[in-house]
Amino acid sequence: MSKDRRVGSQALLAAVSIGVAWAAWEIVARWSGIPTFLIPSPGAVVVRLVESASAGVLGHHVGVTLAEVLTGLAVGLTFALGVGYALAKSPSVERLVSPYLVASQSVPVVALAPLMALWFGPGPTSKILISALIVFFPALVNTVLGVRSVPAELRDLMRSLRASTWQTFTKLEVPASLPAVFSGLKIGATLSVIGAVVGEFVAANEGLGFLLNVARGRYDTPLVFGCVLLLVGMALTLYGITSWLELRLLGWRTERPR
Repeated sequence: MSKDRRVGSQALLAAVSIGVAWAAWEIVARWSGIPTFLIPSPGAVVVRLVESASAGVLGHHVGVTLAEVLTGLAVGLTFALGVGYALAKSPSVERLVSPYLVASQSVPVVALAPLMALWFGPGPTSKILISALIVFFPALVNTVLGVRSVPAELRDLMRSLRASTWQTFTKLEVPASLPAVFSGLKIGATLSVIGAVVGEFVAANEGLGFLLNVARGRYDTPLVFGCVLLLVGMALTLYGITSWLELRLLGWRTERPR
């Protein structure tokens, strides 16, 4: 199956899945007897989102959160790739640093968010740092695994060909480690949304997390559901883009010779 057909079939399957979930939600909202202020219908959620978008409120908050997510993902991934490569090439440095890295991950991000807000204020910086921190560790682990998964015989081949360090890096280590790196990136793409929203819950005056908090305080359940759906859509979109890039760059791994 070609790459385009594979992407098309996956998109069709995703659309069918969303349609089934939408229908199930409509049935529950209409026939379960649960009050609408607890579970609004999909139509009510869409109407509320359209109202917020028409008022110029929704677009601003979506843009703020998306900027925080993308920046946090980029920062976390950049540091993870650099540190991960260094650790993979130096086991002694890994033994020295890894206890601190593991210990840093034992602290819940919810506990770090108030400190970040205290140190960097309620602006976007604290949300970007929280998002970067939550992305960093899974991307780091997968980078280390990817670099160390390069077969020893291929390294010997590069040495026998008198390849430079840069040639070994670009021609061997990068291509061989990309599958593991993309696995970490897909995890980080979804976690980055969580990090930004947690930061907005703690201290913010804009963003989808802030809007969700405001809607919850006003018992505006349709808007709460709408914010949640937008966050889910944001995470799924980032995951889908990452999967598409992986398919474009590494699709040859699953293609069978004709």
